[in-house]
Amino acid sequence: MLVLITYDVNTETDAGKGRLRRVAKQCVNYGTRVQNSVFECIVDAAKCREIKGILLDIIDKEKDSLRFYYLGNNYKTKVEHFGTKGTKFVDDTLIF
Repeated sequence: MLVLITYDVNTETDAGKGRLRRVAKQCVNYGTRVQNSVFECIVDAAKCREIKGILLDIIDKEKDSLRFYYLGNNYKTKVEHFGTKGTKFVDDTLIF
């Protein structure tokens, strides 16, 4: 299923800046960055629970925000993109 992970980490302190880096590094392990704090992840239910647990351990729930959008398996009909960076789905074939 496609899961969209978004976050807003308070970076007013050095601790916040560290949390931001850790959240971003974990999200890179599970999906593709589509905007600064937005990742598209193709995961099964177990991987989704795994990343959620990891991210919840990192963020400060009093200062930060973390959101998961579950778009399911038919996500290609639910995503529209306008502007730069064209639409690429995380499960498309890449040729290097």
